[in-house]
Amino acid sequence: MLTVLGFAMIATFLVLIMMKKMSPIAALVLIPALFCVFVGQGAQLGDYVLEGVGKLAPTAAMLMFAIVYFGVMIDVGLFDPIVRGILRFCKADPVRVVVGTAALAAIVSLDGDGSTTFMITVSAMYPLYKRLGMSLVVMTGVAATANGVMNTLPWGGPTARAATALKLDAADIFVPMIPALGMGLLFVFLLAYVLGRRERTRIGYLTLDEALEPTQTETVLVKAGAGTDTTKASGGAGGSGGAGDALGQPGAAASQPEGAPEEGFPGLDPNRPTLRPKLYWFNAGLTVALLTAMILELLPIPVLFLLGAALALTVNYPDMADQKARIAAHADNVLNVAGMVFAAAVFTGVLTGTGMVKHMADWLVGAIPDGMGPHMALVTGVLSLPLTYFMSNDGFYFGVLPVLAEAGAAHGVSPLEIARASIAGQALHMSSPLVPAVYVLVGMAKVEFGDHTRFTVKWAALTSLVVLAAGILFGVI
Repeated sequence: MLTVLGFAMIATFLVLIMMKKMSPIAALVLIPALFCVFVGQGAQLGDYVLEGVGKLAPTAAMLMFAIVYFGVMIDVGLFDPIVRGILRFCKADPVRVVVGTAALAAIVSLDGDGSTTFMITVSAMYPLYKRLGMSLVVMTGVAATANGVMNTLPWGGPTARAATALKLDAADIFVPMIPALGMGLLFVFLLAYVLGRRERTRIGYLTLDEALEPTQTETVLVKAGAGTDTTKASGGAGGSGGAGDALGQPGAAASQPEGAPEEGFPGLDPNRPTLRPKLYWFNAGLTVALLTAMILELLPIPVLFLLGAALALTVNYPDMADQKARIAAHADNVLNVAGMVFAAAVFTGVLTGTGMVKHMADWLVGAIPDGMGPHMALVTGVLSLPLTYFMSNDGFYFGVLPVLAEAGAAHGVSPLEIARASIAGQALHMSSPLVPAVYVLVGMAKVEFGDHTRFTVKWAALTSLVVLAAGILFGVI
């Protein structure tokens, strides 16, 4: 019964948000609360929620202060050279823009933190996507998938969890998987190229000078090799990414009402009052020091961002009124992301507290035919896609993986092969509604979560299968 209700709860949640019948926050709270009553444990709902909130509170704190920190860094102009450098590399060509998004997300993912990756990637690329009228779900989908592949780094989380759960060395899991993960990353770049070609076909591309022109309500866009096309500057892919875009249909971008002023791009305004050019190297050094401290784990990440945000505000804006103004400017993002994390705590708290997760995992493991025993590594890799999407990494690696490894050991399958296969699904996992970082991505990109899900899931799942197939081909799974 709990198994059926668990799957039903997840399916209900996904259908409602993808059909835009409920907001993600409302769905994350109300649907699990309703199902908790259905299983007859309504009286324990408060305990489940508080337990879930307690587990995710550090994550919420980290995201809150990380958004403030990187928001201040955007305000002071730290990322302006990156934005302009990418503009010059991309030459306003949609193909280069999408490939550049994948490259930037992959490089920044080396710090092992998805939230940081998404904040930096969106900060740099969002103005360019808006200027060119490109689909924003392409940006979020490519960034999330690239980060998912890179999330398998030993300090990224999944590999360390697999090593801990099975009492293995993380290096023994990760190093042999490097060629397979490299194939996965190569596939992401190929995907970015294909999506970029489709965007180029749909909208053409501007010259670099045109892409850097100040925003106007109406602009004449001269497309390379396509003559002259008079369009609204507010046209193209809207802030939420159109439903058509999310479904991968060319030319179905969302647009604002005719005559509506286009959203400005303060990140490209060289005259904005929040710039602090004299403090550029201080801010760059502070950011490098912060990321280094994160990698070295000198302090908990929430504490590092709390200290970093306080220091950045104090040094860049000594006047208290300016500090309050900067905090207020980023309050919407902070509230949206923090609210989403705490709402997700209700979902995970009910899933775990009622025992739904355990029953779902046991059912899936029990459904594996006996004849598949010698192929448990392949089974683990395939199961890692849905399981890491529908449950947290902790739930999968500490609850399900040991059972799969034990079943594999009974048929002579090495725990190392099981562990390597288990990280194949991470490309899909990074777009899971249970991953707090994905709300940073869609929130900053102003993309509806349902649109992002519809667009990304198929490509991310395909990327995970490429990693799994490559692992088998190279003989490490």
